Amino acid sequence: MAPGAVPAHLRAAIPLFNAEEGVWLAMLDGWAAQQLARNLSASTVDKRRTIVTRFRLFADSYPWSWSTPMVDEFFLELRALRGASHSTVLGYQNALRLFLEYLTDPAYGWVQHCWDRFGDHPTQLLHEWNTARHSQDAMAGPGKRPYTRDEIQDLFDCADDRVMRIRRAGAKGWVAAFRIATIMKTAYAWGLRRNEVRQLDLVDLAANPRARQFGDVGILYVRYGKAMRGSPPKRRTVLTLPEFDWIVECLGEWREQVRPLVAPPKSTALWPSERSGMLAADSLSRAFNEVKREAGLDDDLDFHSLRRSYVTHLVEDGYDAFFIQQQVGHEHASTTSIYTGLSPDYRARVVDDAIARMAAQAITKEH
Repeated sequence: MAPGAVPAHLRAAIPLFNAEEGVWLAMLDGWAAQQLARNLSASTVDKRRTIVTRFRLFADSYPWSWSTPMVDEFFLELRALRGASHSTVLGYQNALRLFLEYLTDPAYGWVQHCWDRFGDHPTQLLHEWNTARHSQDAMAGPGKRPYTRDEIQDLFDCADDRVMRIRRAGAKGWVAAFRIATIMKTAYAWGLRRNEVRQLDLVDLAANPRARQFGDVGILYVRYGKAMRGSPPKRRTVLTLPEFDWIVECLGEWREQVRPLVAPPKSTALWPSERSGMLAADSLSRAFNEVKREAGLDDDLDFHSLRRSYVTHLVEDGYDAFFIQQQVGHEHASTTSIYTGLSPDYRARVVDDAIARMAAQAITKEH
């Protein structure tokens, strides 16, 4: 039985004391199982569950009785009365749409079960004509910045969701969706610019003799780094770090299972396109923006923010400033510092550590 399918005790049609609530909770548990089976993070699953539960309480009914007017009223209140931002609305709509998509997928059996038990069944209620659209004016933020760790997780989870959804529907676009998901993760895992990651070749990945746990992706060679005016592209070597060991499995799956489905004969590009040897910059940007829009993230969080996040998170993890500068290929340390947008939690820890040191020094002086 697939993770998320109607559980055996419900399929057996055993009478329940509170059938509606029992089926509702089983739906939530099944949806969680389906998402966790696709390696989505527990925090993302919990966040989506909270959103869907909030809608159920607002509608005061269960999914097989939900209607489009209920959806419209919920989001009208969210925007007009509660002042939710455009990105928040997009995030809520995405969670609710994914939940209804799960319930209406025949593979999980919920439509038939609800019809047999309640004489009604859930349907998809969120469509292009009744959901918010991406709008730069509505989503403009306070300037370019790094993603928070939660936003990074949301972005990657959304990218993985798209792959599974497209593939389950039998559409050909799942390979392209897998490609953009892996490109995004690669850019973040090594702090790469858009053109640096786009122009990677298979031979740009190599083993690090001092970090054999990363296999043949312990080192990444950047051959098309940002050039100084009038100079050729700058080259640099980027080491794979323990905090990003998950990229080893991601790239392994891409290179061994998915890339062969799209790579032209004799192509050595890491991200070959269907029409040429290398993915075009505009195509990469469009694909990335589709994922970001679906994840409900601010417009100011662009592809380059993945690189800003890499720098910021390395600082927060305690890496030496000069080492970070070498990893990202900055000529001057001041450039690296501009990229850094430390989180409130990190700054609070720094203050706490400083207070603790001062207290320890005061105790030492007293004695």
